[in-house]
Amino acid sequence: MGAVKASDTLGQEPRTVKSRVLARAELAARPLCEVSLIMACMTGSQDPSSAPRLPPLVLSLSRTLQSAGGRAFLVGGWVRDLVAGRLGGGMGPGDSTEYDLEVYSLPAETVSRILSRFGSVNLVGESFAVYRVSPPRSPGEAPLSLDVSLPRRDSKVAPGHRGFAISGEPDLSFQEATRRRDFTVNAMLWDPLTSELLDFWGGEADLRARLLRAVDPATFVEDSLRVLRGFQFAGRLEFSIEPKTVELCRRMDLRDLPAERIWGEMEKLLLKARRPSLGLEWADRLGVVRQLFPELAALQGCPQDPEWHPEGDVWVHTLLCMDRAAEELEGLDEERRIAVMLAELCHDLGKPATTAVVDGRIRSHDHESAGIAPTLSVLDRLNIHTLNGYDLRAQVVQLVSHHLTPSHFHKNRERVGDGAFRRLARKLEPELLYRVSRADCRGRTGEFSTEAQEWFIEKVRSLGVERRPPAPILLGRHLLAMGLSPGPRVGEITRAVYEMQMDGRVTNLEEATAQARLLLEQTRVS
Repeated sequence: MGAVKASDTLGQEPRTVKSRVLARAELAARPLCEVSLIMACMTGSQDPSSAPRLPPLVLSLSRTLQSAGGRAFLVGGWVRDLVAGRLGGGMGPGDSTEYDLEVYSLPAETVSRILSRFGSVNLVGESFAVYRVSPPRSPGEAPLSLDVSLPRRDSKVAPGHRGFAISGEPDLSFQEATRRRDFTVNAMLWDPLTSELLDFWGGEADLRARLLRAVDPATFVEDSLRVLRGFQFAGRLEFSIEPKTVELCRRMDLRDLPAERIWGEMEKLLLKARRPSLGLEWADRLGVVRQLFPELAALQGCPQDPEWHPEGDVWVHTLLCMDRAAEELEGLDEERRIAVMLAELCHDLGKPATTAVVDGRIRSHDHESAGIAPTLSVLDRLNIHTLNGYDLRAQVVQLVSHHLTPSHFHKNRERVGDGAFRRLARKLEPELLYRVSRADCRGRTGEFSTEAQEWFIEKVRSLGVERRPPAPILLGRHLLAMGLSPGPRVGEITRAVYEMQMDGRVTNLEEATAQARLLLEQTRVS
């Protein structure tokens, strides 16, 4: 088949996509206008050897749905990453564990019944039929995330991100179903059985151009979350955003967005972007910083001493720091990676309130403490508290409050004893502080040594307090065994001996009990 111009049917630029042609019977079952659209998106043949590796579950489920009269397509990020990888503009989907299938031509009841054969099924979007399938897995096998949905139609019925009436419509055309998606690069369909790619909106062309473009301006502006998705995709994919799409975003009111949705997009940027600064810059251009993060907006134009910060104002410094922080996450679990990134984002929020010219030099005295209140405001807006039992909020606040401590300790190293490090570990995790401080130091132009940070972490590791302070040697049960009756005195003595332990005056249980006896004797004498 010769290449057919998509512009003949869509009013768009000509484009072709390598794929196998649909079987005549399948095409005959579709409306003529849709057949033209499908054919416009397809030409040539797909080399079977180049087909992506997919889990057996995805293939088996797709075959079963096809046998029942339906057709399943992979959609979303997996398809985008696949096409980008083949164009040489991305890493490809790799060994992904997250897949989204969209099923056409079958009612929800039939889809649900078929899915139940493949594992437990949880209906997560009842009004528009989104099913989460959890297949059985062997011990040690990575969990597979498979969401299955029907094509759906969105109708705006009220203001705000949630003001939609959504209905699943299995017989919706491919073009109409993909029209509701946010960006063209996310609006492509991939048939896992035939390796056919359906691209009605120019997603492949925009992937080549590394560009985010709204699929349909009329529907794009109905969902304010798309503005946030825009900046996080731009940051993660290192794409530009098409100017008309930028203007759409800038006109949208974001005040209706709930904290969990704001954090959901911010988290993806902070943890998945190689250079988070790119996403934050786009957040600024799209109006997100102005509307949602006035604490960050205040950094723009806040001056710094050019001797120590030749890169420019606090906003520019923060952007550079975020990229350096992304390089400091190796070996950390999710909770601690988030702690480092959020602390880096907020570490200089105290500067706008404290910056002044003193003796002809720009100074920001005590900006670490002044940064606590705006940091709490940001964490509130993101609804950050605990994560998987980890007190993320407290850790971030302490990291912000102490982000200059490694430098201060190093500057006064002749007077800073081991006890200062051990006590610091009671407030925060020194290993995380090292990473935050190191990124802060490196987040500048010019050459600046990280000698202070390396000295700090070497000392921390030598004391074994990378993540927590030493466990108390003397416990209440030891005092009870010495004949002390239960009561407040037990806590007073254990705390006093623990402070001795912090300073290195107590190193074992024998020394601890000896000090406890001295304290008891002093009490009796007094």
